[in-house]
Amino acid sequence: MLVESRRIRDRYRLLEPIGGGAMGTVWRAQDEKLDRTVAIKELLLPHDHDEHRTEEAKNRAMREARIAARLQHSHAITVFAVLEEEDRPWLIMEYLPSKSFAVLVREEPTTVDDAIRVGAQISSALAGAHRAGVVHRDVKPANILVSEDGTAKITDFGISRAIGDVKLTATGEIAGTPAYLAPEVARGEDASFAADVFSLGATLYAAVEGKPPYGTADNPIALLYKASSGEIEPPEKSGRLTPLLLRMLATDPAERPSMDEVERELVALLPDAEPGESVLAATLPETEPPALPPVPAAVTVPVGEVAAVSPGARKGLIAVGAGAALLCVAVVVAILLVVRQKPPTDNAAPPASSSPSASVTQSAAPPPAPSSASETPTTSAPPTSPPVSSVASSKTAADALAAYYALLPNNTAEAWNLLTDRFKASRKQTLATYQNFWGQYKSVKAESVKEIGPGRVTAHVLYDGGKGETDTFTLVQENGVWKIDAQS
Repeated sequence: MLVESRRIRDRYRLLEPIGGGAMGTVWRAQDEKLDRTVAIKELLLPHDHDEHRTEEAKNRAMREARIAARLQHSHAITVFAVLEEEDRPWLIMEYLPSKSFAVLVREEPTTVDDAIRVGAQISSALAGAHRAGVVHRDVKPANILVSEDGTAKITDFGISRAIGDVKLTATGEIAGTPAYLAPEVARGEDASFAADVFSLGATLYAAVEGKPPYGTADNPIALLYKASSGEIEPPEKSGRLTPLLLRMLATDPAERPSMDEVERELVALLPDAEPGESVLAATLPETEPPALPPVPAAVTVPVGEVAAVSPGARKGLIAVGAGAALLCVAVVVAILLVVRQKPPTDNAAPPASSSPSASVTQSAAPPPAPSSASETPTTSAPPTSPPVSSVASSKTAADALAAYYALLPNNTAEAWNLLTDRFKASRKQTLATYQNFWGQYKSVKAESVKEIGPGRVTAHVLYDGGKGETDTFTLVQENGVWKIDAQS
């Protein structure tokens, strides 16, 4: 049967194999119902057709789909569905025109800058997986896809495991690739979040050094023995990445940073680049430029046409600008003359100009209306950051989260300062959109606030006393103040 004629469920047409391994073959396919290209993983079943192992392989496929569904991230390949056809599982996944990081490393040596760019993206996805309670367990260059524009995505959650799930790894099997295994996993211990940190460190090490941290060996058993000892060859080409790499590759899992810390440190190490040149251009938020005062219509020049302005027109623009400046000076002089002609007033009485300020202060107390929020960006100067004293004294992350919701919906300006820049960027929020959102509610209340781990808090949030939802929050300390860094 020709490959082009093969169809899965009368909907997916297989086009060509684009990858594969011990667990199956990956195809580029066409979803003829939605008219889009997808990747389909055909899982191979054991050759001996052992009923137990066959059932286990099917369970792996279902588990991979369930685990992948828990992680929706811009730097992780999305699994759309899992089907059973021809008596074996097929995973329908997002298609990314790309090469694996392993192929790229073999084709051309990776610079430290490129390794940092890829690492920042993948650590972001793995940090999201860890917050969802998922350990990948097989982080390696072959499981990282990099597109032509530099976008990197982690794939193959085939042997990943959600914390608390029943393990499906067969007795005697090792989860992961020996060259990138954490020492404790090589010794037979369970893979933890710290094991993913080690494997990502080993991946970045291999990218810049040209070989895995344990060196190379034709015998996988010999490589596994070296991995179990945790003795790595010191990096020589990793430059400014070296201190972080050594911490990620620490033999003791407790000495390794968390994946959240890895992400923050890699982002901090990103090289300066022109907009659009960095592979993270679509991932890391661009800083919004400060709002500018409106330009008078008489001097508005379309973007890109400045060079076409004639000398005569340029003189006209200068004349208009000079006239506007003289007009401003005249207005200021007139105001000063009027003020000087005013009779002296009692020093104990408030000046007349204070009345408008008082009325503004009173009107700022109710919850901000959507219209006032939308007007915020048009101001010529950013608002002064309000104090965060109401939560600065919070000793625990749970106390800080309760204090944060106590500010809402009335004090959005102060609450806004209790979100990290990373959180704001992940939600693509500005102060205006944030105020617009909270302006639709009259009351907000957080109940059952409980810490479930270091900096991890759950809470049931009620809106207007009715509809509510339970969320998990990650909080970090910045300058001694707890701030919300993630929400799921």
